[in-house]
Formats: sequence, C-alpha cells, structure tokens
Amino acid sequence: MSTSYKEWNSYTLFFSAEYSQAYLKKCYRKINIDQPDMKSFENCYPFMYYLEHGKIYYEQAEKSPLAIQPILLFYGLVHLIKACILTVEPDYPETTSVLAHGVSTRKRKKQQYSFTDDEVKFQKNGLFSLMAEKMFHMKQLEGEKATMGDVLELIPELAGIYSDLRGKQIFEVITAAGTGFSLPKSIIDHFHMTENRFKEFFQTKSSIPVSFVEDPSHIRFEGNLSEASEPLPLKYNLEEQHYVFPLNKGDLFLFPELLLHYLLLYNLGMIARYETEWWSELIKMMPNEDYPLIQSFLQSTLKKGPYLIYQYLVNK
Repeated sequence: MSTSYKEWNSYTLFFSAEYSQAYLKKCYRKINIDQPDMKSFENCYPFMYYLEHGKIYYEQAEKSPLAIQPILLFYGLVHLIKACILTVEPDYPETTSVLAHGVSTRKRKKQQYSFTDDEVKFQKNGLFSLMAEKMFHMKQLEGEKATMGDVLELIPELAGIYSDLRGKQIFEVITAAGTGFSLPKSIIDHFHMTENRFKEFFQTKSSIPVSFVEDPSHIRFEGNLSEASEPLPLKYNLEEQHYVFPLNKGDLFLFPELLLHYLLLYNLGMIARYETEWWSELIKMMPNEDYPLIQSFLQSTLKKGPYLIYQYLVNK
C-alpha cells in the first residue's frame, strides 16, 4: 500500500513510452514470458492508451451529473483493468470471448425493486473472470452470484453511511500499535469464535504472513501490510486512511476490492442505461436507502478505483 499516492499525478511516469516499456519488460521477465523485449515494445502504447482513456472517463465522470456517472465510471474502470491485464497477459485480447463483461444481471427489474437485493451472476468468459484469474489467481467463479447489498458491505468507505442509515457496523478499525497493529477483542463476538479460533481464522485467510503478540486487552498482530497491493481480508479505507477488518464473512470475504467495484459499477451502469424510469425516479424522488448508498459509493469509487489500480501496478 503506497501512502504517497497522489491521485492521477501518481500515474505520470506511466505516460512515458520508455518508462512503460521498461516496466512491462520487468513484469514479463518476472513471470517468464517469451520474448519480453519484443512483447513490451508491442504493448507499451496499448498499455499507456488504456490508462489514458481510463483517466479521461474518470475525469469526465467527476464533472457529470449522477444520472450518467455509473456509465462513465464503469468504462473508466474497464480501461484501467485492461492495462493491468496487459502486465500479466501480453497477448490480450487473444479471443473475442474475453471482451464480454463477464457478468450478467436480470434485465427487467421487478416491482418493488431494491438495488441492495439485486444480484449479478458471474459468467465463464469475459473481463470479470479473466481479471479474477489473471490478476488475482481466482478460478471457478462461473455460475456464482453476488448480491449488491453483500458487495456494498465490503466497501470500507461506506462504513459511515451504514452506521448512520442502519446503525450497522460493517468493519472493525485496525489501529497502529507500536511495531504492529491491534483490533478490539470485541471482534470475536461478531465472528462467534474464541480468541484462539479467531487468530487461527485470520492467519489462514490472510494473504500476507501475520503473527500475534500476547496482549490482555487487544488482539495485537504484526505483519507487513504494504507487502501486497491488498493484504486480504483487510481493506484500506482511503478516506479515513486506515485499515479495517470486514465483519461480513460471507462468500465475498476474500474478494479483492477491485472485483467488488467492478460488480457494482457494472450493475449501476446497466441500470443507468436500460432502467431509465427506475433510475430517474431514484435520483429525483430518493424514496429509500438505495439512493444514499449508491451516491456514497459513486463518490468513493471515483477516487478508490484509480487508487486500487495504481496499487496493483506498483506492487507487481
């Protein structure tokens, strides 16, 4: 996790063909790709153009009305993801099947539709499964699905709105303590585990090595959180600038946050394009909790999407 992140300014180096070619060559050598010199030469401009195009979409989204924001943000994220895929898959796109979105949603929304109850289904082919496999080494996602409410509960920047709207705590804040970090012992009640069982659970799920330090009042642990672009299951709250531990340990508990943003923006983009009546009513009438949750998510993903992509690129 790079603490010196300066939004789009952090990307400046990538907008140099020389730098991007050297960067890609290093990525390809690391994973033993044949002819890294030639491949990095071929891909440095597509890589830069994906990033540049993504940046333009995000910049336009920031200036545009809420009604079309999800569409611009979704395509912005798609372009940034394609740049990331080029770092691990030099022949992308090899076939047309990888160009699909990779997820689907029910086209006609039912009466009494609620966004948090809506779900998206993962497809065998397309960008979502390709990203999950190539970038995060996750396989066999086909046929699974995710409810929007479950996805929203894993976005750290929404902790405040969940607390205000529903009185619900969705994350436990991790505090820096000496050379390590600590969690309040009350977290074990959320997981219905003994302290030892929770520590074991944390260690087996963690994407980086963590070790525990005896402490009578807290669960104290040590680990190099900047070792990975995202030290799962921990997530980074960009607005508050601290790590959090998710309290919803459902099927998406170990999903990288980039996948979660993709799912939400895909569905919101489809709604903004094809469910104009429901979408317009939501924005104008604000009838339920969907509106503040969606608006808060869109505000946070404007900054968080490019941040997550940047973390992925610099931690390679």
